[in-house]
Amino acid sequence: MAEQAPLQLYCSGLIFAPGESVIRRQFEECIPAWIQSLPTVQANWSTLLQTLEGHSDAVNSVAFSPDGRQVASGSDDETVRLWDAATGAPLQTLEGHSDSVTSVAFSLDGQTVNTLLVSKGWIAESGTNILWLPIDYRSPSCIAAWGRTLALCYASGRVSILGFKEGVKLI
Repeated sequence: MAEQAPLQLYCSGLIFAPGESVIRRQFEECIPAWIQSLPTVQANWSTLLQTLEGHSDAVNSVAFSPDGRQVASGSDDETVRLWDAATGAPLQTLEGHSDSVTSVAFSLDGQTVNTLLVSKGWIAESGTNILWLPIDYRSPSCIAAWGRTLALCYASGRVSILGFKEGVKLI
């Protein structure tokens, strides 16, 4: 289908683009007239790249591997989970701990300096607030940074990964 009618496919998919996005505003007149009821969509693109789910209790610690390809998370469920940072796919669950896992880390390469952090409801970079977090994301129980990507963990067992492009101002 995509090979035979790519323009129709893109026009049909346009209805799922955020309402205030550049692509939606630019091509809004291309939304097929035969679509009677448009879905409710968010106003803007989200910085949330993915949510990693699998722990059955609070996540206490999260860390990126030195190459940024994996995320490790430690939990009150007495496990460490390894995830593929690009896809969110679970790679491995390390079991056998006798208590909560309160900290995880990969060996350091000594070359990476992380400048993103969460402070008073904001994500800040080098002392400048760049993104006001929605209420559900304001109280992470742990944070890890890899370049311009943040992993935030929560008492619910959820891990959220947010990515930021270089030079893009979000506020």
